Amino acid sequence: MITEQLFEEKTDAKTGKVKMYRDNPLYFLKRSNISLKKSILLYLYYSVAIWLPDPPRPIGGLCLSFRTWLASKIFLKAGENIKVGRNTRFGSGANIVIGSFTGLNTGGWIGNDTIIGNDVMFGPEVTILSGSHNFERTDIPMREQGATQRKPVVIGDDVWIGTRAIILPGIKIGSHSIIGAGSVVTKDVPEYAIVAGNPAVIKKFRK
Repeated sequence: MITEQLFEEKTDAKTGKVKMYRDNPLYFLKRSNISLKKSILLYLYYSVAIWLPDPPRPIGGLCLSFRTWLASKIFLKAGENIKVGRNTRFGSGANIVIGSFTGLNTGGWIGNDTIIGNDVMFGPEVTILSGSHNFERTDIPMREQGATQRKPVVIGDDVWIGTRAIILPGIKIGSHSIIGAGSVVTKDVPEYAIVAGNPAVIKKFRK
């Protein structure tokens, strides 16, 4: 799995403090090793396609197809018959893998380094996080401590993730499981489990 560092370290010559900085305005693309072609696709996606309507609005089906096509070209790997709903965000998308017949619903956030299996259903506004922030030091503000190493989220096949669920970095969700709406998933989810709550706990198994 490819990992990225959101920030680079540099020591300030005057104060001796560690600073986190971005090299230049193109740092986001540079750090992700994004090609010119993908940069253009990302621009089209975030400036145009992300705002286009979903069905059943007029021309919603055509807009959904266009947005999905763009996203599939941006992702590291995309299966057949996926869907990407309106206002779905995924950063650079460079390390995202999505299986066939999987649908990303409206308003979701998919962190980089996320692997999603086949036949996965997403409710609206699901958040998948693959990174966090360092906070161990108290001598400098947390915002200057940069990001932790990314931890990929892996979602199996035939999973249903309810509206506004939040999945934290490094979580593995087993195939055939269900994540209840509004859940905050802090631990791995076994296959066939139904989990819900904050933090999410196992309510029962489907079999």
